[in-house]
Amino acid sequence: MPSPRLAVRGLILHDDRLLLVNAWRDPDCDLWCAPGGGVERGASLPDNLIREVREETGLTVTVGAPALVNEFHDPGGRFHQVDVYFHCTASDATLDPGWTDPEGVVTRRRWVARDELAALRHKPDSLAAAAWGTGGVLYDALEPLLR
Repeated sequence: MPSPRLAVRGLILHDDRLLLVNAWRDPDCDLWCAPGGGVERGASLPDNLIREVREETGLTVTVGAPALVNEFHDPGGRFHQVDVYFHCTASDATLDPGWTDPEGVVTRRRWVARDELAALRHKPDSLAAAAWGTGGVLYDALEPLLR
């Protein structure tokens, strides 16, 4: 069985709105998540997150404190990923309409208010608590993967 995949994600708030990206390549998928992705060996978690956010959104961020460790897996398969979420600040929150993700995964980006997030299909379930919470680091153990 392969080891869990390690990824980082950014909780980027601007004007009390959270930045979300589409979670899958499939244009019909309505699942949203925080920007981020897999960690590359030899780079720190914050450096990986800066790279991933830039690729997926076109934004430059400063990485702050961790907010959430979320594990998710496919109960019927072999997939298991551990995401470490960090609070981030964007130097400029303007989303360039000409931007494209070099990996071709993220095709949609949007800023959402907390009440809008509640109406969207998103992962992880604790995303709002992590983004707008003021407490310590949250932990979600083995949340089922949703497609």
